Amino acid sequence: MNNSVSVENRDSQLSNASSNKLILVRKASGDEEAFEIEKLERSLQNAGASTFAIDKILKNIEAWIFTGVSTKQIYSRAFSILRREKNTSAMRYRLKKAIMELGPTGYPFEQFIGQLFKKQGFEIEVGVVVDGVCVTHEMDVIATHNKVQHLVECKYHKDQGKHVSVQVPLYVRSRVNDIIEKRKDMPEYKGLSFTGWVVTNTRFSEDSIQYGTSSGLNLLAWDYPRKNGLKECIEEFRLYPVTILDTLTKIQKKELMDQSILTCLQLKENEHLLDAFALSENKMKKLRTELKHICG
Repeated sequence: MNNSVSVENRDSQLSNASSNKLILVRKASGDEEAFEIEKLERSLQNAGASTFAIDKILKNIEAWIFTGVSTKQIYSRAFSILRREKNTSAMRYRLKKAIMELGPTGYPFEQFIGQLFKKQGFEIEVGVVVDGVCVTHEMDVIATHNKVQHLVECKYHKDQGKHVSVQVPLYVRSRVNDIIEKRKDMPEYKGLSFTGWVVTNTRFSEDSIQYGTSSGLNLLAWDYPRKNGLKECIEEFRLYPVTILDTLTKIQKKELMDQSILTCLQLKENEHLLDAFALSENKMKKLRTELKHICG
């Protein structure tokens, strides 16, 4: 009986969707928002899907969507269709999930962010203890290039709906200030300017953004700054995590990450590490094809 009611409700809601009436979808945080087909279209474009594939997916979603559906369900359905199109952009569309799979600890995410800075020409240190004037601090990433040194705090969350609260930039600002105060008069750092960063795989709360930007911190989240967030940075530099690969198992991916191989580019450059997996010729060929399309 409950199933028949659900079907009737969905049929009614489909009619609403086709009439362009408001459809509310549930975000990972539990909040509801109006469904915007343009957001889905942009995410598919960012994934590199073809115009034909995008048109097919959007029509399918519009015909299927119903009030109360979660953004996760929409994502899963769109990815399933994209995957059936046998388009490697389906892997790129998995990016958010792949970043979440860098856990459960935060260290792989710190290493990944370090690689993102390295790709841009920075010399990096990951997970280092440094002196401040008052106390010592462990910095997740220190990235140095062209007389600028970035002091980076990474905040990894397993829950997509988790927001970084204002306490984090408050805490990071004080730590960064303590380190800068110590380093500004040290000969080995002469001529360097220093900046503080907070990087997360989820999102910032409104007050954390307000405080972070007004205090001079650089903030980088999944979709912040707008059109220049973590997602766009990864896509711009084609620095996709190894967790995005379909060919390897979770155990194999973890073994690679334990060897500090966090990105597909690193794996492509260190293919000999795959010898330990004794992959079949067919599987190896498939993996090389994946890496070629992802890394470019």
